[in-house]
Amino acid sequence: MSGRLVLVATPIGNLGDLSPRAVEALTVADLVACEDTRRTGRLLRHASVVGSELLRLDKHTEERSADVVVGRIAAGAVVALVSDAGMPAVSDPGERVVSRVVEEGLPVEVVPGPSAPVAALAASGLPTQRWSMEGFLPRKGRGRSSRLAELAVEERTMVVLESPHRLAATLSDLAEMLGADRRAVVAREMTKLHEEFVRGNLAELAVWAAEPPRGEVVLVVEGAPPPDGAADDRVLAVLGESLAAGASTRDAADEAARRLGVSRRRAYRLALEAHR
Repeated sequence: MSGRLVLVATPIGNLGDLSPRAVEALTVADLVACEDTRRTGRLLRHASVVGSELLRLDKHTEERSADVVVGRIAAGAVVALVSDAGMPAVSDPGERVVSRVVEEGLPVEVVPGPSAPVAALAASGLPTQRWSMEGFLPRKGRGRSSRLAELAVEERTMVVLESPHRLAATLSDLAEMLGADRRAVVAREMTKLHEEFVRGNLAELAVWAAEPPRGEVVLVVEGAPPPDGAADDRVLAVLGESLAAGASTRDAADEAARRLGVSRRRAYRLALEAHR
């Protein structure tokens, strides 16, 4: 079967990172599904790829565009899928399309390449053996507080995506829930002329980000220490999550002790102090 979906990673900043194999995949594609037709059009012209048929496939059109993609592949077409930057379907549109193509039993290939989360992680200086891709945090409400409580006890290095104008607020929230001294790195404008890695603890970085930085940013945050060394602020974060969900002080203490491996007496003492 010649029809297939080809996921093509594109540069996150420096056009020189577009691989020869990516250019070849875009050249032979019968259809290029992309997040922004104008941006992808500029990339194709840079790569001297001409005459490509483009299909808009962003978060607003992904569901209906998936029908087009599946239909074209089933008819024997090669469809290349790209996002504005990096690997499509990873914190970018494309996840539902890939799922649909797989469900239909149609082939999926991948042309790997630039990835902002992996690039930021690799240059962070933080542990990379085990890490968690957190993407964008919920903007507000219980969804945000619950996610932050989960991150407070996450032992793996975490990669968080955020817009520059919301970065300071997110760093402040992380400092409050994870501890002000937790190490972190802000990767800014990676692969571009003004690439910068700003290192410090969460409190320091929140101050630095008070004036929103320019360009794209990725945040890498150190994981929590092992459960038996859980700091008070992490115990309080878990207690707060349980109490907010309606648990009694005793039940919240039991849950914190179970999840963090701390003594029930310590968890109960902190729960009582939290109510003062």
